Amino acid sequence: MIAKDDFDPLAPQREAAVFYGLFLRGHSADALRRDIDIPRPIFDKWLHSNRFEPRFRNNLRRLYVFRKQVLAIFDELVDNERNRARVH
Repeated sequence: MIAKDDFDPLAPQREAAVFYGLFLRGHSADALRRDIDIPRPIFDKWLHSNRFEPRFRNNLRRLYVFRKQVLAIFDELVDNERNRARVH
């Protein structure tokens, strides 16, 4: 079992790879981006909610950064695939 505070530097790549696999199987890149992303207004709403404890808000911040990393990696993979398709 992985400790709660352990950091896996490859986790964003793995997560992006799952979404990229869905893209290769015909799912819309835009729909997948919506699934990956957390829009800033929603994130701000979560942070300012009185329902969440400060410790949980820290987890939300980590989640937000993680999802943005996954989105950036996914976009790069999709762009590379599209460029590769044009070359062939």
